[in-house]
Amino acid sequence: MTPSADNPTLRLASELIRLPSVTPQDAGCQDLLARRLQALGFECESLQCGPEDWPVRNLWALRRGAAAQPPLLVFAGHTDVVPTGPREAWSSDPFAPEVRDGRLYGRGAADMKSSLAAMVVAIEAFLAAHPLPRASIAVLLTSDEEGPARDGTVRVCEQLQRRGLRPDWCIVGEPTSSATLGDVIKNGRRGSLSGRLVVHGVQGHVAYPDQARNPVHLVAPALAELAATTWDAGDADFPPTTWQVSNIHAGTGAGNVIPGALELQFNFRFGPASSAASLQARLLEVLRRHRVDHSLEWTLGAEPFLTPAGTLSRTLRQAIAAETGVEAALSTTGGTSDARFLARICDQVVEFGPPNSSIHQVDECIELRFLEPLAAIYRRTLEALVA
Repeated sequence: MTPSADNPTLRLASELIRLPSVTPQDAGCQDLLARRLQALGFECESLQCGPEDWPVRNLWALRRGAAAQPPLLVFAGHTDVVPTGPREAWSSDPFAPEVRDGRLYGRGAADMKSSLAAMVVAIEAFLAAHPLPRASIAVLLTSDEEGPARDGTVRVCEQLQRRGLRPDWCIVGEPTSSATLGDVIKNGRRGSLSGRLVVHGVQGHVAYPDQARNPVHLVAPALAELAATTWDAGDADFPPTTWQVSNIHAGTGAGNVIPGALELQFNFRFGPASSAASLQARLLEVLRRHRVDHSLEWTLGAEPFLTPAGTLSRTLRQAIAAETGVEAALSTTGGTSDARFLARICDQVVEFGPPNSSIHQVDECIELRFLEPLAAIYRRTLEALVA
């Protein structure tokens, strides 16, 4: 069944889903949204970034408020989506939005084209009732959130910094809800520190181990210690730091050859209780103590950030309660998002969107009953902060 025309958020979300914006492609999503925003008086600026083989499109849209020094509320999000995987595994075409069983199906339905649609519909409804708000409203979009995130939101934030523009509040439309719409707001995220460890051994025949050095055996005691280590206890806002091996490989494929090297990839998810530097030092000490001959490359994907409970989270929680009756919890769990870049230029950053149970999965979907309430929550927040 095709989407109904009597639900503006559903209608716009469906238009966005039809555009196959697999990262870093935008596929026209930002043009579609920019046209809607320009009709409301937004100044829209398209920022192209990235190399030729990874062209990233960003949109900065601003509608200035009537106050002499208007505060600024930013809605932020991404138009790119993850690949669909095998099309035949889907019950319907992932880029042909379909309504069935009370849900809207399609890639990006939950992450995060429904949020983008709800934001624009909310802004339209708000400005229809308040055509001259005192505060400014902006929308920041990128097509590089699901990818390496090198040329997306981070580049726009750098541009805004150079202009001396510092938002007062920012809402990122990530799918944060769990069991029902409105039960979780993300007011921070853990940091992400990854490593690529190569353990150096000496290749040889399994029948002559005295003539070889097996890197699997060399690293095994250190690996056991690292897996059993308690890195910290977390704090009131963040869970304890975790360390996980994500990939491990050694050997030539032959059953009678001792491998000459082992490659292991791992990741720390950490809060303020541990710094990236301290985690690096502790891991290296374990390798040194076990005399593991190795080389190691580090990638710091994100530092942890936290927005303490304040005006923005309080206003959003009140809007959620008024619209749904749900008391939202503040949380810092989950993966990283572009909120980490926005937190560098804005003191109050939160993430809020629909339930995330189907994101990145085959048959991604959102329940229809959540679409208009999501737009209404964003509109109530605008009325409280911007009018």
